[in-house]
Amino acid sequence: PDRKLLKEHLQILEEAKKRDHKILGPKLDLFTLHEEAPGIPFIHPKGMTIWNRLLDYWRECHKRAGYVEIKTPTILIKELWERSGHIQNYSENMFFTSHEERDFAIKPMNCPGAMLYYNEKNHSYRELPWRVAEIGQVHRFEPSGSLSGLFRVRSFHQDDAHIFLKLSDVQSEVIKILSLVQEIYSTFGLTYELALATRPEKQTIGSDEAWDISTKSLKAALDVHGLPFKINEGDGAFYGPKIDIYIHDALKRLWQCGTIQLDMSLPERFSLEFTDADGTRQRPLILHRTILGSVERFFGSLIEFYAGKFPLWLSPVQVRIVSVATRHADYAKEVQKVLQEKGFITDVDDSNESVSKKIRDAQLAQYNYILTVGDQELEHKSIALRTRDNVVHGEL
Repeated sequence: PDRKLLKEHLQILEEAKKRDHKILGPKLDLFTLHEEAPGIPFIHPKGMTIWNRLLDYWRECHKRAGYVEIKTPTILIKELWERSGHIQNYSENMFFTSHEERDFAIKPMNCPGAMLYYNEKNHSYRELPWRVAEIGQVHRFEPSGSLSGLFRVRSFHQDDAHIFLKLSDVQSEVIKILSLVQEIYSTFGLTYELALATRPEKQTIGSDEAWDISTKSLKAALDVHGLPFKINEGDGAFYGPKIDIYIHDALKRLWQCGTIQLDMSLPERFSLEFTDADGTRQRPLILHRTILGSVERFFGSLIEFYAGKFPLWLSPVQVRIVSVATRHADYAKEVQKVLQEKGFITDVDDSNESVSKKIRDAQLAQYNYILTVGDQELEHKSIALRTRDNVVHGEL
């Protein structure tokens, strides 16, 4: 409507191009996509450094929060997915295979595996809430036209958790999850919005009463938690209402990553039980939840949020040591050894290029720190420090 808004819009488009993870990812040697595996990314060694540090941090947080971690199979028999309701409500998004006259499905969600795990033993009310987490790889058929970098793929890892609990635990447990969300997102400097998604009009499982209780329970928890939220009518999962968590990227765009879903249907379908305080057998409820959501999508969001300039703890290229001349190469490797023993990711550029070009190359590759060593540094057993934003800190 006016020139000022047009100018802002064009600036955002220009900035978005600079931050596009589909360009930065391959450029920084983090991941690639190939026609031989449509919609399924190849994560490179530098990308795996970020991936592993991200999941190490995730595991540290979840261990503190009282979760156990499991791993369930990728391929399970078709009858299991009929029992869970996925065949009836989600089959168009699933991959199938047949062997030895049996039909199987490649899991699009981790839930049924977690149900089988719960049913392996008897449970007491004293164990609840029981928090079971899984970094599970899932496959979903997405139309080729909708595939987009790491944001929309056909195979991804969900940082899933299934929390088995009583109705009286729902409010306090949802608040604990939201606190964990805040802890994890704030570590990356991310802000986010919340939305309560209610029952879809078609293709749902569960009674009206179960949906009503579930929706009211989630809303009550959000009210007590205190952060503002909006209501997305009809946007719930086929088995229950949910709280969706949308992160803001550096351009203030919203990406749906985490979700918290309350489910009264799968416990019924899988005959889940626990022994209550009075000795009776009762049905637990389930909170399905992810925080990173798709680890691939979260990874892509971080590439764009940081524009490839990862903080030191996540960075796959922390320190580069630049030798001024060939005679300084051995000392550069001494410095490298000291830093590697301290746990830093470090490499040496002792090529015959000019020092200015070697520094520029390190900055373009987004090394957090560039250490230059020449005659003076060799004599003083020191280094000359600069950062990737070209701030020179001098000799140390």
